[in-house]
Amino acid sequence: MRAVLLPLPPAERLVAAYQEAAVICDSDVAVNEAIGKHGLQLIEEIRRKKGGREPVRILTHCNAGWLATVDWGTALARSTRRNGAGIPLLVWVDETRPRSQGASLTAWELAAEGIDHQLIVDNAGGHLMQHGLVDLCIVGTDRTTATGECLQQDRTYLKALAAHANRVPFYVALPGSTVDWRISDGVREIPIEERGQDEVLWVQGRTRDACATGEDRAGSNPGVQIRPLT
Repeated sequence: MRAVLLPLPPAERLVAAYQEAAVICDSDVAVNEAIGKHGLQLIEEIRRKKGGREPVRILTHCNAGWLATVDWGTALARSTRRNGAGIPLLVWVDETRPRSQGASLTAWELAAEGIDHQLIVDNAGGHLMQHGLVDLCIVGTDRTTATGECLQQDRTYLKALAAHANRVPFYVALPGSTVDWRISDGVREIPIEERGQDEVLWVQGRTRDACATGEDRAGSNPGVQIRPLT
């Protein structure tokens, strides 16, 4: 945007900004659609290896669907290329604490697409892999280094380790726009956000009777506090 707008007179920048934004959006859609095609090939290959028996079981973390992009999404790529092109799927959805992107966003997307899915606690992935209940892992990335390191959420690293230990294929669905060619060491050069303790000390969401807690209830108690045992 800076490269496009800075050479222009200020009066011309608004129209040019909208035009460039449209180009960026169209490019994002095309890239993510291509990711979906590649993902479908992986699903079809696993389906063949399983002899057409049972659904293909995919584990994902956080949210990398169409809510996070312009249209298709990355790891979900419009819910794994429109329901795996007829291949039965089961998606294990990490809740992704403490903000619950998996529980509130990914699960919602999959339900909207009619894809069978199960919400699991974040630490259940390794257990499922040990018992042969995960055929492949697909996650997104927030930033990718020039050497190929992918950074998303802290717990994605643990999923990768568990997948490696249990010989479960692990893939990162990343568009080229996530690659930062200036960075070669993601651990040392990319700071990981450290957030406030209230995100784990207070439970946010809705109770069984649909009463709001946390940020949903403006101007009142910020949530249900979980106090340490003494």
